[in-house]
Amino acid sequence: MLEVKTVEKPDERRDFPRGHLEALHLDGLDFAVGTFEPGWRWSESVAPLAGTDSCQVHHNGYVVAGRMRIRMDDGAEAEVGPGDVFVVSPGHDAWVVGDEAVVVHDFAGGMAKEYAKEG
Repeated sequence: MLEVKTVEKPDERRDFPRGHLEALHLDGLDFAVGTFEPGWRWSESVAPLAGTDSCQVHHNGYVVAGRMRIRMDDGAEAEVGPGDVFVVSPGHDAWVVGDEAVVVHDFAGGMAKEYAKEG
């Protein structure tokens, strides 16, 4: 099996306040490129769509640009930036730090399938 797609032509795009997600669906891989503008915060921009108090999507991500702060429901926090690879389990909030848009590549699949869909 061989399947190739380009992020230049995503299978779908989901817009939400201060950002958007572009998803590619391949056999065995759902991949997403998330773009989050300054002022974006999950609990304000996506929570109303998801219907949960915190993000319940697992992320395996790579930060292409910008800086994002992540706070787990248990209070643990970390900041990620360009070149960082991260794993975040369900139960977190996140927000853009600074004046630069954050671009994240997400390989976990949940973001491409579920993120920013009305729940």
